[in-house]
Amino acid sequence: MSAHAMEEMAEDMLTILDVEEAVLRGQVIRVEKDDPRRTKYIVVGTALDQQTPVRVVGRFASNGRYLNYHCL
Repeated sequence: MSAHAMEEMAEDMLTILDVEEAVLRGQVIRVEKDDPRRTKYIVVGTALDQQTPVRVVGRFASNGRYLNYHCL
């Protein structure tokens, strides 16, 4: 998770577990392939409380791991 995503997560009073829940159980609502750094995935889900909406922007790193760099 990027430092920027961590800051936004704290501002929204979300935990890492909230973001993980959103990524693991949410839906990819948009795929943006026009970024030269790699394809971007926008995922929408809910926090652990199953009520708080969480939107995550990230991409897959060269090692195959999903890197979250923006929480909305």
